[in-house]
Amino acid sequence: MNVHLMQTGKVQIDRALALKEKGWHPAPYTGLLRSSKKKCWVPVSTYLIEHQKGLVLLDTGWHEDIRTNQRKHLGTLAHAMFKGVLPVGESIRELLHARGYSEEDLDYVLLSHLDADHVSGLKHVQGASSILVSREEWAVANRGMRYNKTMWKGVPLVTFDFEESGLGPIGKSYDLFGDGSVTLIHTPGHSRGMFSVLLKTSRASMLLVNDTGYSAQSWEELVVPGITVNEKQAKQSLHWVQQQAKQVDYVFANHDPSVKPMTITL
Repeated sequence: MNVHLMQTGKVQIDRALALKEKGWHPAPYTGLLRSSKKKCWVPVSTYLIEHQKGLVLLDTGWHEDIRTNQRKHLGTLAHAMFKGVLPVGESIRELLHARGYSEEDLDYVLLSHLDADHVSGLKHVQGASSILVSREEWAVANRGMRYNKTMWKGVPLVTFDFEESGLGPIGKSYDLFGDGSVTLIHTPGHSRGMFSVLLKTSRASMLLVNDTGYSAQSWEELVVPGITVNEKQAKQSLHWVQQQAKQVDYVFANHDPSVKPMTITL
């Protein structure tokens, strides 16, 4: 199994979005009324998994519209909170092409959750055979102001149900191929239906935690993201990642600035 760790540009966020802060500010993660010194740039990652049973993409990163009209693409609220940068050659469409693939070659696109920097590029890969999102995440996808519904408008998403497997922080997961090699572990807290992906072969293992934690510091110090729908579950999920980090060969977070693009063979 080859795992390509790719980055579709970067995003400027308030550091309180990555690591929750407590203080006088009611919502420091927004970056509003906060010093520019508290802003930081982090990568927007996506992962291409070459598996013998199919080609799998985890998350889609930024859409090329980020280059021309961010406010329209992201929406006014999201645009006020963060800014994206997508160099030429780094959209998911371009990254796939550079590896000899097109969107139609994808057997699965897995959406860890539906925040903009994870689904912005979805329409670049809407020709994939199957695009999966958890039923828990989809249940809240079209409500409230958190998610930008235009990013999946017209895209044929398929929901799946987590199963009572005993795996993960709340004992729920989804085995993509039915052989334990690609397991979607329910790690709620940052969002209701978010999952991490555990990859296993007879030789090695890897955990892709997405936004369960923004970097290794998150689980090493058990600091949850600035946005949580359930802080208790967010801490529970981080604690599980902390334990897994002692057992698996590799652990990667989507926005960890210390992680660079690379390919790892498991």
